[in-house]
Amino acid sequence: MKTNHLVKAYTLILAILILPCSVIRCSAQSTPTRSLLALSKADHILAIIDPTTLKVVTRVPVGSDPHEVIASSDGKTAYVSIYGGGSLHELNVIDLVAQKPLANIDTRPLMGPHGLTFVDGKVWFSAEGAKAVGRYDPATSKLDWSMGTGQDRTHMIYVTPDAKKVYTTNVSAATVSILVDSLLKPAPNPAGFTPPPHKDWVQTVIPVGKGSEGFDVSPDGRELWTAGAEDGTITIIDIAAKKATATIDAKVVGANRLKFTPDGKLVLITSLRTGDLFIYDVTSHKEVKRLSTGHGAAGILVDDDGSRAFIGCTGDNYVAVIDLKKFEVSGHIEIRGADGLAWAVRR
Repeated sequence: MKTNHLVKAYTLILAILILPCSVIRCSAQSTPTRSLLALSKADHILAIIDPTTLKVVTRVPVGSDPHEVIASSDGKTAYVSIYGGGSLHELNVIDLVAQKPLANIDTRPLMGPHGLTFVDGKVWFSAEGAKAVGRYDPATSKLDWSMGTGQDRTHMIYVTPDAKKVYTTNVSAATVSILVDSLLKPAPNPAGFTPPPHKDWVQTVIPVGKGSEGFDVSPDGRELWTAGAEDGTITIIDIAAKKATATIDAKVVGANRLKFTPDGKLVLITSLRTGDLFIYDVTSHKEVKRLSTGHGAAGILVDDDGSRAFIGCTGDNYVAVIDLKKFEVSGHIEIRGADGLAWAVRR
């Protein structure tokens, strides 16, 4: 009888000791092959989200003022810009498979990293505090290139797939910079000697609407659209001609981000001031729909098939899910101070 009681007691103790380990294993979720990454400016975390269930898989701590996030081409690493209004100098690095922070990247002397993209195996970023753009090579762990724009608040960045062209919006200057990796052929000097051609980056500065910040390039690479937060206009730039070809009086006051749908038929614009999502037809240049997402609509991310958009609603502490077939809000993901969004697809 005593033996039976002892066996039961030992079994109970063993179960209690094992239970926490089992719970930890059960609660730990692996990162999905395709993940939605969302930054929380309020909690200073990067949320890894399952885009099918819309559930947060895990939260990884990041720096004090995270603004934008991008994933590497293999989907295994995320990079987060720690902005500080142009005063800070870090990119946080997150292992998305192990779900943990790695060593930070110090961007000094390029201060105020903000816009991010990952092209040709490298991290490209705007450096607002330095009026410049820069590039970090993960293979060598070094900043291997930078170029000044000389423009106030160089904020968002786009790099072409061949890594030969860089586009930025310069918010306070109300300009767009087009930087092109060029082969220059110098003219003959007075002595008749012609120096050999050499490669250099050449900048073209194009005036746009006041406060233009969010922008995107059409899927065919022909046009750049940007929206002015101060005057509410949309400026359309012919990239080949390097000049503005149209201005739409869209009244998108407080415009924050702008994004093309993958088929290039629609443009989405968020307003940080009104919380509205403006949907424009690319061909007609007309507003198709205006949706209220809440307060402080910021970051935009679109599904590959164009069926959904995700909007970081900073003031409402959620990511709004938009059904782009019905043009309606279909759900929310709770993220405090939601802002920058990105896809991570593991290959």
